[in-house]
Amino acid sequence: MANNRLLYKKMSIEELVVLSQGEDFNALEELIRRIQKDVFATLSYMLKSADNLSDLTQEVLLKVAKNISNLQNPACFSGWLNHIVTNTYYDYLRKSKNKPDIVSLEYSCPSLDFEINIDIPDKRSKPMEKCITSECEQQIKKAIRSLPDAFRIAIILREFQGLSYEQIANTTNSSIGTVKSRISRARVKLHDVLKNYT
Repeated sequence: MANNRLLYKKMSIEELVVLSQGEDFNALEELIRRIQKDVFATLSYMLKSADNLSDLTQEVLLKVAKNISNLQNPACFSGWLNHIVTNTYYDYLRKSKNKPDIVSLEYSCPSLDFEINIDIPDKRSKPMEKCITSECEQQIKKAIRSLPDAFRIAIILREFQGLSYEQIANTTNSSIGTVKSRISRARVKLHDVLKNYT
């Protein structure tokens, strides 16, 4: 039994998806275990409060488990998962009677195209360093949560999930120009909020 678990742990996501689609529940369990932290982290930046974070994470994971057989190309699992996360978030907004902000398509500011780098705390760091890093991380999270929904989703998919503009456009049912505008505007807003921490 332990050897079987080790075998699944060595498999790629794509291999786990293929086996899960063939009703291999051990592969599905490993797949869910692997993606749960990323789903949780992504939603933690999308939601303005942590009240429904665990419920929404569980909802996404259940949707993955129930619909894995519908995924036609296992190599596209990451994009498919991001669709589920984003759609679950939008469903939550609709149920909360909140609508995403409408974003102007005309705005673009290529001269301010800067990157936001987020350092993950090193668990071996000293207590004071941990404190400073934790405070910085909290400020970044607070700043991202303060963005309008459309900006927040675009910047999270770009900076945290590493999606291309085209993938984000497909995930959010937007044009590439709209995605670029949202990311550019999100970066400007984040830069303004976080300039005292750089």
